[in-house]
Amino acid sequence: MTDLVWKEDCDFYSRKAIHNHISKLRKKLRFEPDLPNYIESVSGIGYKFEHL
Repeated sequence: MTDLVWKEDCDFYSRKAIHNHISKLRKKLRFEPDLPNYIESVSGIGYKFEHL
């Protein structure tokens, strides 16, 4: 998926960077522990944003 965004092959470091950014976004979007995650991982695809 990252090759579609950046037009290059995805290596370990760019996958790790994307994972870290998504993790930080999830923490910022979760205001209370009982709220759902707005960013969901989609196996084989990437991520999707779910809002209520």
